[in-house]
Amino acid sequence: MNSYYEKFLATGEVKCIDEEIPFDLPFGWEWCRMGSIGDWGAGATPAKGNSDYYGGNILWLRTGELNNGVVYDTEIKITEKALQECSLRLNKAGDVLIAMYGATIGKVAIAGNEMTSNQACCACTPFGVFNYYLFYYLMGSQMDFIKKGEGGAQPNISREKLISHLMPIPPLNEQYRIVKQIQKILPLIEMYSASQDTQDKLNAEINEKLKKSILQEAIQGKLVPQIEKEGTAQELLEQIKQEKQKLVKEGKLKKSALTDSVIFKGDDNKYWEKVGKGLRCIDDEIHFEIPASWQWVRIKDIFQINPKNIADDNCISAFIPMEKICATYGSEFSYDEVQWKTIKTGYTHFADGDVVFAKITPCFQNRKSVIFIGLPNGIGAGSTELKVMRPYGETINRWYLLYFLKSPYFIDEAQFKGTANQQRIITGYLENKFFPLPPKSEQDKIVEQIKQLASIMSR
Repeated sequence: MNSYYEKFLATGEVKCIDEEIPFDLPFGWEWCRMGSIGDWGAGATPAKGNSDYYGGNILWLRTGELNNGVVYDTEIKITEKALQECSLRLNKAGDVLIAMYGATIGKVAIAGNEMTSNQACCACTPFGVFNYYLFYYLMGSQMDFIKKGEGGAQPNISREKLISHLMPIPPLNEQYRIVKQIQKILPLIEMYSASQDTQDKLNAEINEKLKKSILQEAIQGKLVPQIEKEGTAQELLEQIKQEKQKLVKEGKLKKSALTDSVIFKGDDNKYWEKVGKGLRCIDDEIHFEIPASWQWVRIKDIFQINPKNIADDNCISAFIPMEKICATYGSEFSYDEVQWKTIKTGYTHFADGDVVFAKITPCFQNRKSVIFIGLPNGIGAGSTELKVMRPYGETINRWYLLYFLKSPYFIDEAQFKGTANQQRIITGYLENKFFPLPPKSEQDKIVEQIKQLASIMSR
């Protein structure tokens, strides 16, 4: 027969305990109840209001101080009077301690000095068993003790359950060898665990880091090569100027919009900005170099900001509150169809082809930005927490602009004002932001290259 039996000496009763035996043991090992390998006892808490009990030199341990190691000191000390009058057990150096209640249930330690404990901690003075073997066994059995815990939100495992728990006992010499091997292996486990944590963190962050890196490389002119025959951004600026002049003649744009700044690199190799007759050095404001065929410009000079729509009151249009714009590296949104008269006042206007982003936290940092395409009758309105950018004609690839708005350069350097729960980008941040402008053909190539990395950018 291969069954396990337990004999109760007090009564002579013999009972089969096969259902309690979790695994077979090597030759020379035995199963026993933990109560038979040591003297177990819980602590107590002296009355908090009695000043005679506290401030002594006797260590009094609480379960939160169990550290799965050796405890040499405790935060609170009690007096000899407390030890005598409150039925406290004074544990010896080398005793093994285990938590019996609450969130720390199953946590263990070895007493490095004489100490007592509160009632949530049970201590064992082992005999016939190496204390470190018991310590490591209890540490490895924490989940078993948690499962045995009762009490809902504050589970507990009683002293009775502890001493009745079955424990495998090897010969004493083997206990020493087991402990020695564990102590040899544990530092390696901790090292590999730390390495695994670092790798898990890197795996969790790598996609986000890659996305940001790709966009930053793109707006710095490092994602695709420059080809001289494809023109320069200076030529593109002339096209933008012509588009603006056309709108001014049509009465759709104020004449003041024609007053652009000119940014150039001087003979001193510093960046300068000229507005009218004014000239100032902006070298400290330019955060990275761009290719020679590109041009630094102010956003307000090459985009219309928050333009207005004109439409019939009964025109069906799109209503897009903030929650209908997705926080992604793509361009995803949904809308409700409403009559224009219901949203033409009190909301931000936009139209097909406009590029929009959220100016309020945390939507701004979460990259709630989008290109509006396919709106009912080509128009819509939405949250006043949106900023709208409209290129002049077809001078700017909308996707290049969108990727700029999602880049670390635009997101991470933003400044905000307002309360902690309701912050917005400061007035003028968008309008005065320096924009790295490539030739139109290079914009198209940058967008194509980013979209070829869709497997990364869409995650």
